[in-house]
Amino acid sequence: MTTASKAQTLVGLYEAPQILRVVNVWDVVSARAVAGLPDTTAIATAGHGIAATFGYADGAIPRDLMIDMVGRIAAAVELPVTADLDDGYGDAGETTRLAIAAGVVGANVEDRLKPLDESVATVEAIVKAAEGEGVPFALNARTDAFVRAGHRPIEESIADAIQRGRAYLDAGATCIFVPGLLDANVTRQLVDGIGERRISVIGVPGALAASVYEALGVARISFGPLPQRVALTELQELASSLYAGGVVPTGLPALN
Repeated sequence: MTTASKAQTLVGLYEAPQILRVVNVWDVVSARAVAGLPDTTAIATAGHGIAATFGYADGAIPRDLMIDMVGRIAAAVELPVTADLDDGYGDAGETTRLAIAAGVVGANVEDRLKPLDESVATVEAIVKAAEGEGVPFALNARTDAFVRAGHRPIEESIADAIQRGRAYLDAGATCIFVPGLLDANVTRQLVDGIGERRISVIGVPGALAASVYEALGVARISFGPLPQRVALTELQELASSLYAGGVVPTGLPALN
């Protein structure tokens, strides 16, 4: 598949009536492990996980390292890859061009609650760059209306997310990512305000099941740094067992 055809496939997954479930990966081996599962339709990278892999805090990894890793992941799998590109690294258009050149066909880019006009300009720059490359790039434009809300009333966060989401869609975004612990009532309001199959959520402890979000009209669910944390917890548990005199587990399947 060409980069453009992979991008169109990814856009179709957002638009499908079934919720797009992506289990975030952080390096080539985790990407191949997830891609090898029959239910996997797309690969999504976790910016937090990639940053941690290189020893950086979330959002602090240099752009060249991030692009290098997401490019390695894209080259290692046949599926469409959507990448977490933080806030666009100060030049969202150029970052998009670099990502596309590396084989990435979609991205999350966060607004960090910057002024709305600045955030819309970022979306426009991404869309323009992708059009210039001839790729129907699937932009999952992220608003931090909930995760950076502080102590403001939830009604204000809902209204802010809807205003920003509509503006980002008008600027050419494919979907609106609204991370946070969203219950059914809040999710319903977001879907009503932004559009059915136009919002993306994150699966965190206490969140609704993917099937429930699907019934509410959500387009995508991802899991951020959770898969990496689970994998590392399992590693620590194995190491503790081996230190305590445990035996090496048998019957483990080989990874592709």
